[in-house]
Amino acid sequence: MTASITGTETRRLRLDVSGMTCGACASRVENKLNKVPGVQASVNFATGVATIDAVEEVGESDLMGVVTKAGYGATPHLDAVPSDDADPNARVARDLLVRLAVAAVLFFPLADLSVMFAVVPQTRFAGWQWLLTALALPIVTWAAWPFHRIALKNARHRTSSMETLISVGVTAATLWSLYTIFVTPQPARQVHGVWNALLHSDSIYLEVAAGVTVLVLAGRYFEARAKSRAGSALRALAALSAKDVSVLMADGSEMVLPVDELQEQQQFVVRPGQTIAADGLVIDGSAAVDMSAMTGESTPARVREGGSVIGGTVVLDGRLIVEAAAVGADTHIAAMVRLVEGAQEQKAAAQRLADRIAAVFVPAVFVIAALTAVAWWWTGAGADRAFSAALAVLVIACPCALGLATPTAMMVASGRGAQLGIFLKSQRALEAIRAVDTVVFDKTGTLTNGRLTVTEVVSVGWARDDLLRLAATVESASEHAVAVAIAAAAPHATGGIAEFRSEAGRGVSATVAGQTVRIGRPSWVARGMPVPETIAALRTEAESRGETVVLVAVDGHVCGGIAVADTVRDSAAEAVATLHQRGLRTVLLTGDNPATAAAVGHQVGITEVIAEVLPEGKVDVVQQLRDRGAVVAMVGDGINDGPALACADLGLAIGRGTDVAIGAADIILVREDLGVVPQALGLATATMKTIRTNLIWAFAYNIAAIPIAAAGLLNPLIAGGAMAFSSFFVVSNSLRLSNFGKDH
Repeated sequence: MTASITGTETRRLRLDVSGMTCGACASRVENKLNKVPGVQASVNFATGVATIDAVEEVGESDLMGVVTKAGYGATPHLDAVPSDDADPNARVARDLLVRLAVAAVLFFPLADLSVMFAVVPQTRFAGWQWLLTALALPIVTWAAWPFHRIALKNARHRTSSMETLISVGVTAATLWSLYTIFVTPQPARQVHGVWNALLHSDSIYLEVAAGVTVLVLAGRYFEARAKSRAGSALRALAALSAKDVSVLMADGSEMVLPVDELQEQQQFVVRPGQTIAADGLVIDGSAAVDMSAMTGESTPARVREGGSVIGGTVVLDGRLIVEAAAVGADTHIAAMVRLVEGAQEQKAAAQRLADRIAAVFVPAVFVIAALTAVAWWWTGAGADRAFSAALAVLVIACPCALGLATPTAMMVASGRGAQLGIFLKSQRALEAIRAVDTVVFDKTGTLTNGRLTVTEVVSVGWARDDLLRLAATVESASEHAVAVAIAAAAPHATGGIAEFRSEAGRGVSATVAGQTVRIGRPSWVARGMPVPETIAALRTEAESRGETVVLVAVDGHVCGGIAVADTVRDSAAEAVATLHQRGLRTVLLTGDNPATAAAVGHQVGITEVIAEVLPEGKVDVVQQLRDRGAVVAMVGDGINDGPALACADLGLAIGRGTDVAIGAADIILVREDLGVVPQALGLATATMKTIRTNLIWAFAYNIAAIPIAAAGLLNPLIAGGAMAFSSFFVVSNSLRLSNFGKDH
């Protein structure tokens, strides 16, 4: 892929970045990369991927060196999505679970003894300090080593992160406790009640350092598990690809090969229960194919000789011989995986603000903690009190929540959308959806099935079949849906054509056997010509039924009319009704004549119809709606819809449409059921709501929690638990999106 930085051609690179532990890390890596001339980078903390647009002079190794110099690891991004076993978040979770288990086993007796020694000082015996130390040291050293390791690495690079706060807090609490119980032991004094002992004991024993470690480990473990679940939908989509393929040899035998060795135009065999290895054309056989994993449609599709199939779908019955048309990275499923990954690359404006705050968050927390300690010391509260409040500030602060707020929600939403046949291409879709009040539908291929057939032919001065063959001969040179229908109605039409011309939205003309033939829109074909009564009657009757009529003129005389019909999708009326229930305005935009357009609009429940719009005029209509204050979502599928999809505030492309439409859209819908349109809008709305909730929580938590801790109202142990809960809440809240649509 190429992009442009100030007019210079660039290429897009992606790096897997390791060692990032909070949004501040992602922001730091992003800033370092963006300082390289000719580079624009975006780093996603949740996915650990840096997306970079760089000029040709900047090599991939140079960029990895920048990341490494910043204190993090970098490797070229693999297109292959890791399996569940290779999922890095799952590996992290397993390591954290072991450390958490050991820490928890040691912490509970440590906490019990510490509380006992605080509540009943008379129970202290000779060597009680050594017992507490023996229980605590494995926790604050080995169990907490992931935090210490990253903090030390940060220190070498003169940076800081969430791990720095945790490591400094745990280390400081440990050293202060050792000093307190060994060097300057506190005089024994009665503290009434366990809760008071926890909240108000001036003496900080090792249970605080150990408890913070346990709570943070627990939070990180559940966070890693949740992040792994967030990416499970993408891994499931990628896992749909077949591993092996039975290639059909020239002698009729079969050879089983790894799927990555399959070449285009090779023929392969698929049997019941097997996954189709590549996109292709059915050469022989008939079978029911389960498309649910790719499109979300539960009803199997029957494919026959001449039909197309998609890699990653499953044959339920029958045997197919398929000729590979697209393999590897060119397959439909590979493109869908790239779409899901690409949706996670961009950042919303709110997330960029959060990342900038996270970049200065940790140093700011250290300053606040120091000021807290000084303030409490100045008030005469004593060293214990001052240290306790400062420690609470260190361990309650949570920049992780800021960094996870948007990307985790986007990760879950894009994965869930893929399961439903909805692919969110960018966060533009999410930011635009909040204000959408008007949904504009294209007709052919969107509200209708897009498969036109000839229903009636009327001729004057010509035999019906001769006129149809003549029209089919001319239309065979066009790819328009009406042309395809007419050509299919006379498949044996022959004859050479010359001087073929096509006028978008109007029709075609050519010379056949010395005769000038014009076929297309009645207003274009019949200008200046009388229209025979029988042909005019055909037009009136057919258009009243919602059919389209094209006229045929030969050597300046209108001599025929051809009616073509396209059936309305069964799901169209219900989808439109759902949009109306949500208070959205719907508009039908089509190049058809007003009568046909009105008939289709009536069928599906759309009363606002704009007809006879040329392809280039669709953009003008969308822009006019926007100029009047409407926030427009455009739904289309054809090549003519591409500019309108790009012009709209939100573009939704039917995935079976053209590459142009898909490339211009913000959301791609791969299901035939139009009910996916309100579902897609609902998913985008739910995702944006989740992101807002996450960001509000992340900001509000830190704004409220740090002053409370500084005021000395929180025991450091409780503060550690609150910090662990904060980032876990953000990820868990995002995971709620994985259930979207299951109750519908």
